[in-house]
Order: sequence, then structure tokens, then C-alpha cells
Amino acid sequence: MKLALIGHGRMARVVEAQARETGHEIGAVITSRNAAEAPRLLPGHTAAIDFSSPGAVIDHVSAAVAAGVPLVEGTTGWQGDEHEVRRIVDQGGGAMLHGANFSIGVNLFYRLVGHAAHLFRDIGGYDPFIEEAHHAGKRDAPSGTALALQALLARELGRSVPVASTRAGHIPGVHRVGLDSAADQVLLVHTARSRAGFAAGALLGARWIAGRRGMYAFADVLDDICALARETERKDP
Repeated sequence: MKLALIGHGRMARVVEAQARETGHEIGAVITSRNAAEAPRLLPGHTAAIDFSSPGAVIDHVSAAVAAGVPLVEGTTGWQGDEHEVRRIVDQGGGAMLHGANFSIGVNLFYRLVGHAAHLFRDIGGYDPFIEEAHHAGKRDAPSGTALALQALLARELGRSVPVASTRAGHIPGVHRVGLDSAADQVLLVHTARSRAGFAAGALLGARWIAGRRGMYAFADVLDDICALARETERKDP
């Protein structure tokens, strides 16, 4: 794949290194310094991967759609603009894959949490809570992943769920979902050991979105991966 990177912070640099290690080409790196050149730089890429800032997402979506380049949106904190983003993608015939978190483990974690909430839904006496911690430089709090977990739990449990956030040091990312009662506590935890898992998911997403049109969530990619695994298992028991 020939990839464009939008933003060149810590996450984007991990994506760049992993892409090069796996034989992909980085054709352009777009930052605030050369953003005005995006219309010239983007065309001809397999996909663009954006890990930048939430305030710039609409501009980046517009540039990618105009260039005919699918966009993998890894930035969080832009969901308040989702209606406008969807309009740009749909009207321009573009393609966009977004996710609060591109880690395969986190996306499976969502499903574990959803199943746990379903099991606890009709049992009284348990209070849900979410705790998340990230490095001091992370701009949004709560994290996009925590907000996705909060929405998931609210749907399943029919109640609001508090979120506590910590920003300190170099923590790659920890998310805890708890269900607490007077008798006991059930705790589900996902701990990111590095940014490598996020980068791998973004590259997987770039391969998946190529040739598609429309707006997709990373859960759609995971659905395809799981379906393929089941099909392979049936063919080769």
C-alpha cells in the first residue's frame, strides 16, 4: 500500500515505522506546516491515516474525499461533528473508517463488556463504573474508548455510567469497567502495553477500506475478521 499520514505525533510515527517494516510505502506526511498542500499531496494514495487533532478532522475529511483517497480516522474527540463529517463523505462519494480505538484487543473488549452488561442487566445491586488512564499528553478526557464503553453500558443497562480519567506520565492506555455491589466486584480490564496494537489495527483498516465507499466503524472490520475466521475453521476443522 502507498499511505499518506496526516499528523506526525507519537502515534503516527509508530504507524509509519510499522508500515515501513511490513513493506508499505509512506508517500506523504501532512502536518500543520504543509496542510495547505494536502490537495496536491493526497491523490494517488491507497489510503490516508489520520492521527492528529479533533479540530482539524473536518478539514482532513474534506481533503481526503476531494482527493478520492479513503481515510482511516484515528483521532478522537471529533464526534460532535459526526453529522457534518458524514455529510461530506456521503455527498462526495468518499470512504472513511473511524474508531475510538483501533486495537483488536480493545474491540474484542467492547464485546466482552457488552456481554457482561447484558448478563448483569436484570440483577439488582450492582453499580457500573469506568476508569481510564493515559499519558499526560493525551488531549481528550475521557478517552474516546471510555466514551464508547460508556455508551455501550448505557444501552445495555439503561442507566448512566460514571467515568473517571487520569492523565499522567507515559501510560499508553488502561480501561477498567467495574460492576460493584456490597458483596463483591466484577472488574474487566484492558491494558495497552504499547502503541503497536493501535498501529496494526490502523494498517489493517487501511487495507480494508481501500476500494469501498461510505462511512464505517472499526467494528465492521472486526466483523469481517471474525466471519473469515469462522469460515476458515469450517473449511479446515
